[in-house]
Amino acid sequence: MLDALFTTDALAVLVVALGVGVVVGLTGMGGGALMTPALVFLGIPPTAAVANDLVAAAVNKSIGAAVHTRQGSPDLRLAGMLVAGSVPSALVGAWLVGQLGSGEKAQETLRLAIGVTLLLTAVTYTARVYGSTFLDWGARSDDTRRVKPLPTVLVGAVGGFLVGLTSVGSGSIIMISLLLLNPGMSVKRLVGTDLVQAVPLVIAAAIGHVVVTGVDWAVLIPLVVGGAPGTFLGARLSSWIPSQAVRRGIVIVLTLTGLSLLRVPPLGVGAAGAALLVLGPLAWALLRVRHGMTPFRTSRTSDL
Repeated sequence: MLDALFTTDALAVLVVALGVGVVVGLTGMGGGALMTPALVFLGIPPTAAVANDLVAAAVNKSIGAAVHTRQGSPDLRLAGMLVAGSVPSALVGAWLVGQLGSGEKAQETLRLAIGVTLLLTAVTYTARVYGSTFLDWGARSDDTRRVKPLPTVLVGAVGGFLVGLTSVGSGSIIMISLLLLNPGMSVKRLVGTDLVQAVPLVIAAAIGHVVVTGVDWAVLIPLVVGGAPGTFLGARLSSWIPSQAVRRGIVIVLTLTGLSLLRVPPLGVGAAGAALLVLGPLAWALLRVRHGMTPFRTSRTSDL
């Protein structure tokens, strides 16, 4: 096992984990949406990529949740409702992966599922930026909000199933759903709640995948070793690097990666990338004008 840690493949995973960690620290976005497809493109089978990413995420999210819990920011009641829906459905997602088997057809099916989830993540991430910029999501603290038990449990169930199936969604799809249900929740409370609910969710999904496929230590150890310092570095750089550009880049990367995993021809992927690069900023500028703002920001403050 030790020999496998000193190979170019393990070094590549370490470098990618470090880079993804920096992006997570810069933007606060969940790393699964970036790490899992990156592992797939490094040649790691989708089943192994999902399993190892979930185990690494269980470690990293536990540390983040502990910090937020100590600061008293999470809404534990809301987190409990999400967990009630997410943990059982995460186990179902992991079980379904096991039912697919380990052949080429199973890997391709999971690859397509990851691609669809990435496109969904890109849409929800864009909606999060839109709501935070134009609808004041997370800009106020409404402690008198009315918790909606059934929709919250359903959000947890859908998010948990996606995480159990693809490892993507605990820090993106569930978070935007929380914002839709509780637009008055402050950013600090939102992030704390999402982190706390994500711990049992990711642990349950990780256990399910470990039982089904096991872990590859040559992948898992570089993921943990590279991800933690990368996240720390990204958090330190967040005040220096314009996060708006990073977030736009993430949406483009998620979209193009999702299309690639769905086997869209390179010409189509390139056309989509060109359209996002050229038309995306123009569309955003028109939205700003429509909401009574200047077309482009004149300060370093973020739209999110």
